[in-house]
This record gives sequence, C-alpha cells and structure tokens, in this order.
Amino acid sequence: MPQSPAVPRTPAADPDAGRPAAGRTGAARRTELAAFLRSRRARVTPEDVGMPPGLRRRTPGLRREEVAQLAGVGVTWYTWLEQGRPINASVQVLDAVARVLLLDATEREHLYRLAGIPFVREPEADTDTVGEETQGILDALDPLPAAIYNARYDVRATNATYRAMWPMTSIVERWERNVLYKLFTVPACCQTFVNSADELPWMVAQVRRSYGRHVGEPAWESFIQLMVESSATFAQLWASGDVAAPGKRIKTFQHQAVGVVTLSSMSLSIDGMAEHRYVVYTPVSEEDRRRIETLRSFTDPVVGCSEHGRKLSVILADREGGDASRKSKERDPSASSADMPRSLTRGATGN
Repeated sequence: MPQSPAVPRTPAADPDAGRPAAGRTGAARRTELAAFLRSRRARVTPEDVGMPPGLRRRTPGLRREEVAQLAGVGVTWYTWLEQGRPINASVQVLDAVARVLLLDATEREHLYRLAGIPFVREPEADTDTVGEETQGILDALDPLPAAIYNARYDVRATNATYRAMWPMTSIVERWERNVLYKLFTVPACCQTFVNSADELPWMVAQVRRSYGRHVGEPAWESFIQLMVESSATFAQLWASGDVAAPGKRIKTFQHQAVGVVTLSSMSLSIDGMAEHRYVVYTPVSEEDRRRIETLRSFTDPVVGCSEHGRKLSVILADREGGDASRKSKERDPSASSADMPRSLTRGATGN
C-alpha cells in the first residue's frame, strides 16, 4: 500500500527563536542563576540566619520573602530573579543576597558570573599576594620606610620602619588596612598628614584612574561605597571625576614625639603582581633621617594626638580583650554588646 507523503511538522514555539546568540546565552545564564539561587536557598534554615523555625514549612530552607527581607530587597524583585527574568542586579544587592544565603567565596564568584557581573577573586590573606622573596626585598629597604600597595591603596605588606612610623597599619582588621580609609576617617586632631590638602585630591584621582579598569567588580564597588559613605570630603573629590597617574611625590608628616618628617615617595611596579607596587619613602633632609631613626627606637610609641593618643601596648591589650569578648559573645549570645571591642581607627597610615 503506497505511503502518504510526509507532512512537515510545525515546530513547537521556541521563545528564543530569532534571538541573537548573545540573547540566548543570556537567557541560559539567567535560567542557571535561578536554579542556583533556589538550591542555595533550600539549604539555609531559619536557625542559620537567626530566625525562629516556625510551625509549618512546606519546603526546606528559607522562603523567598524571608531572603528578600533579610537582604533588604523587594519580594517581587527577588522572585523575578529566581524565576530567571531579565532584570538587572547590582553589586550591592548581590552582596546582600550572597550574605543571606551564606555563600562561600567560590559560590559567590559563581553567583556574580551567572548574573553577568565582573568578578575578581580577592586574596584570602596578604600572604597569598606577597611571597617571601617580595617581602624580603621590602625588608632589605630598611631603614627606608616601604610598603606594598595595590591600586586601591590597600596595604599588603610593610617593613619595620614603615610600621615604626605608622604602627596601626599592621594591627587593625585587614579591611581597615587601607591608606585612603585611614586618611579620610581619622579625626583631624590625630591626622599626621601635614600637606593633605595637596596630596589627598591627587590620591583620589589616582584611584579613580585605576577604578576605570574595575567598574562593576564587587570589591571595588564596595570599597568606593564605603569611602563615599564614610567621608563627605572623599565623596566630593570622587564626584569631581579627576584622574591622575602615580609618580614621585613629596609628603610631610607630623609625629607628636619627633615633629615634622618630610619624605619623597617613589612607586615601583612589581613583576608578577598586577596593579601592586612598592612605595618607598626617602627622607628629604638629614634631619628627617634622624627623626625617623628616633621613631625606630621607640618600643612603645604613642599613637594619635596629645588628647586622644594611647600607647601602642594599651591599644594591643584592648584589642586582645576585645577579641576575647567577641569569642565569649559567640559562645554566649546573651553577652552585652557593651563588651564588644571599640573600632581602632585612630592613627593614620602612610601613603
């Protein structure tokens, strides 16, 4: 029996038909993002984020509205994100969602890539960035003060003379080891930078130039947001849009114990460490050199101005006590918040 000629089938509706390849890739990435968020939400219990468990929960983990509430975003927006809709997610919002979902570094990186936001993994510790050989060169520069900065002015490593001049550099929390943060948030009376009116605008302009290569990266966006919120002066300088390149500068500092020290700073790039540089400070005069030697001789210097200054040993003791209180509070949530350590923000770093 003869067969009927084949009838062409009508293809099923394809929502991506006719889209450019980039559009289809974006849709696939959003679908993967939605699945990833749902899977991470399912593994976080209310107890994990300090919420009561509730009586009846039909699904494991947190509810969408709970994630939205804890992250400070709209429930509808977060629902659309989990549904893979084409919406924009900012760095700040993704940071908040990642925090609520307890994402580790690898998961956070995956989240940003799926959301189409540039991500650069930050080193877990300064030792991950600065190796023994690089640190050895830094130490060999003594008695010249020297440090390694990245493009944001994070202090990655220092030598002994640098620490003698700016001891707080090595004892504050890692996120505070940033020259700009110190210079813009230290009280005016504790400020050691004499010619800051000339140098600070140039430093901000230099960071702005580097920022152009990192727009959208979480670490950079978080840093700029912190600085703008912490200092009206920084916010004004940042809004100016000025850019500048690194180079030789003259910087003057006032130390309570020895008086004014004037230094010439020079930046030197480091092979194999992108956007990191040695910054070496050379005394301008023999008197400046003698004053640095005097600072190096102090075993327990006073940090800060005559009114707020405290001996370094007292600051370290307070810090150790604060760490002990924090650990105690972690063991006993009922501990008073008054036991928590004070922020150690006095005493500017070098620059």
